[in-house]
Amino acid sequence: MKILLHACCGPCAIECVRLLADEKHDVALFWYNPNIAPKDEHDKRYESLHKFAELSGTQLITHSDYGVEDFVGNVISTHADDCGICYTTRLYAAANATFGSGFDAFSTTLLISPYQKHDVIRSVGVNIAQMIGTNFYYCDFRPSFRVGQQKAREMGLHMQKYCGCLKHKD
Repeated sequence: MKILLHACCGPCAIECVRLLADEKHDVALFWYNPNIAPKDEHDKRYESLHKFAELSGTQLITHSDYGVEDFVGNVISTHADDCGICYTTRLYAAANATFGSGFDAFSTTLLISPYQKHDVIRSVGVNIAQMIGTNFYYCDFRPSFRVGQQKAREMGLHMQKYCGCLKHKD
């Protein structure tokens, strides 16, 4: 299966890519993270993912727009669950990128983090896939989280201490 893997950063991508490749999937990374602020943190995470993609030989597809203004506007105007909006925004972009690109499904590296709302991510991914007519590939990558973090340190990748939302920075 050819999977477009939304990636939040290099450290989270490492083990997700390895596990999917071990299952004989063809994986490309997808970068779109308008939730990450401030801009210098966003750029560090992108550079980290880019470095990992180069070192691993994994294709990296980049969404052209940072999109932080629209993202923040959506969070403020809806007064809904910030994490749900964040997951929906990013996974919707990844799902849309599968069309016309030869991908069979999309997934996300968010599924490796023990700090994310795993059930919400899965639900959002499945709902978006059904809504727009593509497939969401679910995998619980969490058992490999610590291994990926250690490999990221060894590779010299930027290690962040929060999800990207300024609400969770401290």
